[in-house]
Amino acid sequence: QVQLVESGGGLMQAGGSLRLSCAASGGFFSITVMGWYRQAPGKQRESVANITVSGTTTYADSVKGRFTISSDNAKNTVYLQMNSLKPEDTAVYYCHADFLLFGSLGNKYGEVWGQGTLVTVSS
Repeated sequence: QVQLVESGGGLMQAGGSLRLSCAASGGFFSITVMGWYRQAPGKQRESVANITVSGTTTYADSVKGRFTISSDNAKNTVYLQMNSLKPEDTAVYYCHADFLLFGSLGNKYGEVWGQGTLVTVSS
């Protein structure tokens, strides 16, 4: 079963930087898209950034120019470099992956979420 393990959250002052990491493991699979979502208190979960296996990236308007998503396909790992952090970036950040799982009875697509990592930005 594919699982995601996140790391790198924490407390940072406004203007600072943090780097999140997320590694996928478990089974025989191929990642198609990995990304980061966030959920602030009292708000809905929103997409922050995504990257396809071919390297195509998308960003929420609120983080463009400040956040950079990258990946190491050989390690099934995605990173989110967050610069110029703002208090409104405070949220639980979740890693997400779409994947193709290879099995003896056939292949199937699936998706998985990480457990979330808290990012707190103080003013």
